[in-house]
Amino acid sequence: MNTRYNIKTKHILFLLLSCLLASCETDQMQQYEGFTQGTYYNIKCFDKEKRNLQSSIDSLLDEFLLTASIFNPNSIVSRVNNNDAAVVLNDDFLYLFSLSMNVSKQTNGAFDITVGQLVNAWGFGTQKRNELTSNEIDSLRQYVGYEKVQLENRVVKKENPLIQLNFNAIAKGYSVDKMGKFLESLGIKNYIVDIGGEVLAKGNKKGKNWMVAVECPAMEKTDQQHPMISIPLNDNALATSGNYRRYYEKDGVKYSHTICPQTGYPVNHSLLSVTVKHSQTAVADAYATAFMVMGLEKSLAFLKNHPEMEVYFIYNEDGKMKTHEVGEW
Repeated sequence: MNTRYNIKTKHILFLLLSCLLASCETDQMQQYEGFTQGTYYNIKCFDKEKRNLQSSIDSLLDEFLLTASIFNPNSIVSRVNNNDAAVVLNDDFLYLFSLSMNVSKQTNGAFDITVGQLVNAWGFGTQKRNELTSNEIDSLRQYVGYEKVQLENRVVKKENPLIQLNFNAIAKGYSVDKMGKFLESLGIKNYIVDIGGEVLAKGNKKGKNWMVAVECPAMEKTDQQHPMISIPLNDNALATSGNYRRYYEKDGVKYSHTICPQTGYPVNHSLLSVTVKHSQTAVADAYATAFMVMGLEKSLAFLKNHPEMEVYFIYNEDGKMKTHEVGEW
């Protein structure tokens, strides 16, 4: 027996085993969970340096609330709504405003951040729900219209000081993108960020695509949620808007939290949910809301000229749940 050969072989095996163990440790996934913007967040990533990012993540998300939360009276958007002349607009606000204006123009106002007064009056904002009359709704519509606000030298100019901005239909998506940029700034290339169902995935999960489920809409609040489809996600984002979670009923009529800017009323059509796939979560988030306002037919007509988006519609037809896909799902 060649003892020298045996020792050399054992040494090589030891080195290989050490490398494998180190590789397993490097490939260990970190997970961070918490609460923000009235919902959950869940972040999974592969960080070779194995840093504890929990406090940094929470700080970043809390900081964003100081920009876009209508529930914080000291946030930038709240101060703009209160016509505070001393408010200073940061880059996050400016980006949200500009992107919102662009989506509003593209969708002829189906997406509109000036719906704040209506959202509050219907009880889906900072106020309790009122018993609204048609005259009251008509009176509130004078404060709605994206063309009634603009940016001038980093200052929001309103046509009427009672106009109220609301970023809720885009804020979660933007905060997902913001979190993705934070992780990438640390050299993290493989991650998935989920904030309240708005998701951004980059890289992969140990060589496999990240998988994201689109929920089957609940017809009633007591119905259990279950996946409708599972989607492989790699270097893109998903955002879903639906009317099956947040609504209230009166006299047998369901009132959705999605408000149509043009009519002033909650939308009432066959669409149950819309899931948009795009490279940016904020863009997907905004258009998912816009399509919920537009309805299925108008959305499909719009998408003929926008191949950059893939959309998964779930709608109700004669009491039966049906789906329509635009793009590859």
